[in-house]
Amino acid sequence: MKAFVLRSYGSPDVLELTEIDTPVPADDEVLVRVRATSVQPYDWHLMRGEPYIARLMGNGLGLRTPKFGVLGADLAGQVEAVGRNVTAFRPGDEVFGMPKRGGFAEYACVREGELAPKPKNLSFEQAAAVPLAALTALLGLRDAGRVRPGQRVLVNGASGGVGTFAVQLAKAFGAEVTAVCGTRNVELVRSLGADEVVDYTAEDFTRNGRRHDLVLDIAGSRPGSAYRRVLTRTGTCAVVGGPGGRWLQPVGHVLSALAVSAFVPQRTVLVDVVRSTENKRNLLTLTELVEDGRLTPVIDRRYPFEEIPAAVGYQERGHASGKVVVTV
Repeated sequence: MKAFVLRSYGSPDVLELTEIDTPVPADDEVLVRVRATSVQPYDWHLMRGEPYIARLMGNGLGLRTPKFGVLGADLAGQVEAVGRNVTAFRPGDEVFGMPKRGGFAEYACVREGELAPKPKNLSFEQAAAVPLAALTALLGLRDAGRVRPGQRVLVNGASGGVGTFAVQLAKAFGAEVTAVCGTRNVELVRSLGADEVVDYTAEDFTRNGRRHDLVLDIAGSRPGSAYRRVLTRTGTCAVVGGPGGRWLQPVGHVLSALAVSAFVPQRTVLVDVVRSTENKRNLLTLTELVEDGRLTPVIDRRYPFEEIPAAVGYQERGHASGKVVVTV
């Protein structure tokens, strides 16, 4: 099969299109014929091996060379074969999921617990845009943020992959949503249901006097101390990430935000979808919302499989409004 293989850290040019053996599913795995995948910051952080501190944190990065041969954390496709202990799927089923790696290939082995039936009203490309980004938004709002109907939620970084899902999910949970984004994305974010949109190029949302019960910090554009000004006394800041850096960021931003919370009544919590053990259950929750029309993936650009390096490069530049998907 064809796959983009990562043999050394670096720019998107290090992703090498080559022929490798088709994987064989283990007892608890499903072999998926990948029809579409998507690109996100998780992929290019692994590709570059950055921040360097992450190589020392036991998260799967090798110290000098990558441990992940094939990147691609999302996929949608058709079941080709199943391991002997798999009971939920059979060949021909249309599925989507978050294997964390392996999506940049024609076939991928995925654990049964990381897959769910593809939403009936989505194409493969649309379904591949959902898993990691929407799961992150779901965990940030529902689990880490403990959002409740009637609460005021602020989404900082509302126009990216996670943000576009977060705005819709917060509305689906009955919250009043303030979305922060740049000028060119104001109308897009408003169309997703945001009650108020703040253009960060024209207004500092941390100094406008408004208070929120929950801040979902995706962009990481303000220090942790600044969020105290926009939270209620018992509010929560759920941190997804922050701006990238070679040595420490976004780890430094996350750690500093968590450190501030030790001395104030507001909560600061980290959203970590990669370590979640409830992916299948949460994918089924997302499927219900998608099929009910309350959640729709926003796709910025589509690329053919052969142009995965270009897709990764575009996403890494940080200008995507919604998701970047690849047809395999």
